[in-house]
Order: sequence, then C-alpha cells, then structure tokens
Amino acid sequence: MYDRTNGYHKEHHRTHSQSHWFYNSQPFWLMLYFSFNLGLTLYNKGVLIRFPFAYSLTALHALCGSIGGFVLLKSGAYVPAKLTDADNLALIAFSVLYTINIAVSNLSLQLVTIPFHQVVRAATPIFTILLSMFLFGARSSRQKAASLIPVIAGVGLATYGDYYCTTPGLLLTILGTLLAAIKTIFTSILQSPPLLSKPSPQLPSAFRFLVPPRLHLHPLDLLTRMAPLAFIQCVLLAYMSGELEHVRHWSAHEMTPWKAVVLGLNGVIAFGLNIVSFTANKKAGPLSMTVAANVKQVLSIILAVLIFDLSISAMNAMGILLTLAGGAWYATVEYREKKARGRIR
Repeated sequence: MYDRTNGYHKEHHRTHSQSHWFYNSQPFWLMLYFSFNLGLTLYNKGVLIRFPFAYSLTALHALCGSIGGFVLLKSGAYVPAKLTDADNLALIAFSVLYTINIAVSNLSLQLVTIPFHQVVRAATPIFTILLSMFLFGARSSRQKAASLIPVIAGVGLATYGDYYCTTPGLLLTILGTLLAAIKTIFTSILQSPPLLSKPSPQLPSAFRFLVPPRLHLHPLDLLTRMAPLAFIQCVLLAYMSGELEHVRHWSAHEMTPWKAVVLGLNGVIAFGLNIVSFTANKKAGPLSMTVAANVKQVLSIILAVLIFDLSISAMNAMGILLTLAGGAWYATVEYREKKARGRIR
C-alpha cells in the first residue's frame, strides 16, 4: 500500500533540497548582485546630484557596513575567523587598496568623459585574466577568452560618444581599471581556503608578498573587518581633499529630515550590495564578477534610458545587445566548463 505520509515527506524534502540549492547557487547570487548593483548605481546618481561629495558618500556606505556587520556578528550570523597579526596586516593592506581604487576612480572621472571612462573600465576582465595568469598560472579557455571580445566591444559601442581625455586622465583610468581587477582577485583569495599543496608555477619571490593569504573568511567576516578601515580612510580622503568642509556647510544649510532618510537608505542598500558582492565573488569567482559588472554597466544604460527618458543612437543600441550577448555566451561557457569538472550536476 502507498504510504501517503511518507510520500509527502519525500516530496517536501526534495522541494526543500531544490530550494536550498537555488538559494546557494551561483545564478541566484549573481542575480542579487545585478539587482543591488543596478539599484545602487541609479540611486547614487540621484543622491550625488544633491549631495556631490563622493568620498563622504563612500564613507557613509562604509559606516553602514560597519554597523550592519557588527549587528550581524552579535546576532550570531557568522563566526569570525581567528587571525594572526600578519593576517590582520594583510587585511589593512587590502583596505588601502580598496580605498585607493575609489580615489583613483574619482580622480580619473574629473579628467575624462564618462563614456571614455566606461570603455576603459570595460577592459577589467582582460586585466583579470592576465593577472591570474601572472600570479597563479591560471589559464582561461579559448572560448571563455573569446566571449570577452563582444562584451568589451559592446560596452565601447554602447557608450560611444565624446572620448575626450587628458594624458593624466588616461593613465589614471587605466590604473583604476588595473586596481579594480586586483581588488576583485584579492577579494576571492581572502575568502578561499588554504591550499593543501603549493601552487604551480610559483609566483616569483619578488612579487610573492603582494598576494594576500588565503584566509577562508566568511563574506560577512570580511565585510565587517573591511568596513571600519574603509570608513576611516575615506574620511581622511574627504578631509585632505577639502570635501569634509563642504559637507559641514551642506549639513548646516541644506540638510532636512527627508534628505537624512534618503542618505540613510542609500547606506543601507550599499551595505546589502557589499554582502551580496562578497558572497557572489566567493561563489562565482573574480572573472565572472568582472564580466557581470560589465553587463551591469550596459543594463544601467537601459534603465537610465527608461527612467530618465534619454535617447540612444542605433550604435549605442547595438552595443547594448552585443554586451548582453557576450555576457550570455560567457555564462554558457562557464556553466559547461564547471559541469565538465563535476562542480555542477
């Protein structure tokens, strides 16, 4: 006789297992990354129009990350790792990289046009591949490398316009792109478990100290340790650039309760994006994250056109479609390669 109760429990267990797999899968976290990143990008554009203080806004994001991480720690959401003094120094160095990346990006934006800035930043996956090869001997397949061509070319077409730049602006934009690739790779390393054997080929001893240790940090643990350091550094940047004085004047003459709520909500969304970004990086890997960021860049153009009633040319539209197609191609190649390695069933 068929046991209905047993059948119900089996079906419930199967449904629960499928649901658990989905919420821990790479596609789920990449979708969250897209949603939070797009939302915060559009939100930041609106906020910076009325609060044009990039360093201070970043400091606010880091402050919300510090508070949120501390609350999650006290609630038992994760267990902090036990780190040595050398590990803590590595995290401080990583936080400096994080802050410098923001500073260089802001400085380069003052010297080049936004379309030019976006096109150069679209080369981040290329830097990621080259750095991974140099630092760890990791090689991407030909198909995966080929899928990056339409992504980068697509962003170039999608953002085609005034490509004016100065020589310092060009150099700073390229430096910012390199730093963005390094930051993405190092984020993945800090969350990776220690290797049981030494990697081959070995990194030259002259550069070995540049790579952070594999600390196997929980994404929330990394965020909670990073956010206070980033907050302090961003406040220092705001002070040294003279921005902090402008913020004081703005707060005294233009701050309202509604603006305070808008800024606070912006910080909360930024905290959510940090959690999603660190977790997605751990599950998807640095190259997938850089490609996802490029596709996000074009999707933000689409939403900006719809929300702000902007016009785009046929060439821009072609670039948007090309980038989306390249992103889909890369995702397909990534899925097939992981399935072939037995990481996906």
